[in-house]
Amino acid sequence: MSIGIIGGSGLNSFAGLRIREQLEVMTDWGRPSAPLYCGALGNTEVVFLARHGVNHQLPPHLINYRANIAALCSQGVKAIYAVNVVGGIHGEMGPGDLVIPDQLVDYTWGRDHTYSDNADRPLQHIDFTFPYDDSLRDRLLQAAIACGARVHAEAVYGATQGPRLETAAEIGRMANDGCDIVGMTGMPEAALARELQIPYACLALVVNMAAGLSDQLISQTQIESMMTGSMPLVCKVLTRALANPQH
Repeated sequence: MSIGIIGGSGLNSFAGLRIREQLEVMTDWGRPSAPLYCGALGNTEVVFLARHGVNHQLPPHLINYRANIAALCSQGVKAIYAVNVVGGIHGEMGPGDLVIPDQLVDYTWGRDHTYSDNADRPLQHIDFTFPYDDSLRDRLLQAAIACGARVHAEAVYGATQGPRLETAAEIGRMANDGCDIVGMTGMPEAALARELQIPYACLALVVNMAAGLSDQLISQTQIESMMTGSMPLVCKVLTRALANPQH
């Protein structure tokens, strides 16, 4: 079984991955964000893709999500773990915490968000009631607990357009909508995986409190410091989750 890992901000490569080959893939929807790195973590075959590109050059709204998911599918992945960097809206989800969301609200617009958009493809009305796979989520949770992480087992992920951060009023609205964390890349990625029938789960790292929820303005320097300090834990959790990859 091969497992896909999509690395977000701060995770352009995966430490410990024994790379067997690097693939330049072309899909019916264009090129993915970066080459696919195929290799192994322990005894698990892994295909790693950097969502924002090798040098983190792609803003959230210009990522070719369709090509990314299609490229992973072309390599036969049976499940996808996606890493996302987020802001905390819920007061208990602070910087350094890991969150495994079970729901999401999509505030994005203008993104190519489906494979069912031309006459050559069958029209799908996917059931998206529960956007994340519970089996993968539980595996992430157990791995995070075993690694000693501060982890939240449920949350609503609010996906915004980016690349700018949100206003305080927008975060207030999202809080009223029930969102616990805010990020820019959770959609349409999750829905596209569902269209291709690939189980998908998100491992989110909180790097800052969202706009208006702190007495200080959001600092990019502090965000980058949090990412640098916390990504080894994210990789450790994923590696442990992949030690028993059967879905």
